[in-house]
Amino acid sequence: MSIHQNKKIYFASDFHLGMDGKISSIDREKKIVQWLTSIQENAEEIYLVGDIFDYWFEYKRVIPKGFTRILGKLATLADKGIKMYFFSGNHDLWMYQYLTDEMGIPIYHQPIIKKIRGKNFYIGHGDGLGPGDHGYKMLKSIMSNKLCQRIFSMLHPNLAIKIMRKCSQLSRESESENVDFLGIEKEWLIAFVEEHGQKNDIDYYVFGHRHLLLQYHLTNHQSLYYNLGDWLTHQSYLEFDGINDPKLRTYETDYKPLIIRP
Repeated sequence: MSIHQNKKIYFASDFHLGMDGKISSIDREKKIVQWLTSIQENAEEIYLVGDIFDYWFEYKRVIPKGFTRILGKLATLADKGIKMYFFSGNHDLWMYQYLTDEMGIPIYHQPIIKKIRGKNFYIGHGDGLGPGDHGYKMLKSIMSNKLCQRIFSMLHPNLAIKIMRKCSQLSRESESENVDFLGIEKEWLIAFVEEHGQKNDIDYYVFGHRHLLLQYHLTNHQSLYYNLGDWLTHQSYLEFDGINDPKLRTYETDYKPLIIRP
């Protein structure tokens, strides 16, 4: 019997814990923990693909208040031997070694290519990819600067977290203008995967960031791009059984993915 028998791979993103939406952050966190509990018996690997936290700055001695349930659940899953991978997003860019040191979860700040069950996956949050968004790309380069991070770490956590929450709010207000599908020509991630897919052997692209529940068939007729949606609205995730193409699913909602074949 294969070691993968009945085991599945899961991808989810954009929990935005710490931000109240249609339901409070705590209630959303409880819902996410319920989902993680529901999949833990057949989960082989779980990929958390960015913006898990609406704001995060990693101090050496301080952990931001809140997130107790999700951190406890991740620790439980790690203790069960489930492999997990964390990708920073534009809202939790300053996540570094905490999850690795406490739970053995590797942190990625750039997209990766990984072979899973014989298929090549390109996985990343998706922010800053493709043409356009030059203002954010410049801001990300500044925020990734070690000197800027060191200066910010000198602020008292109460003040620093207040600043982070305000920055996250401004970022959301900017992003809220583009939460709907803009069309193939205007979606930067589609432009990215179309160009990348012409030169690279990728079976599946997996991104978050756009809060779209989307399955896009590339024009090479071989690759698929999935956008994972979010947990502010969709309560969505991607499931891969290693045999069939991955499937976008929802937890206790009835949203259907937008499927586009150019």
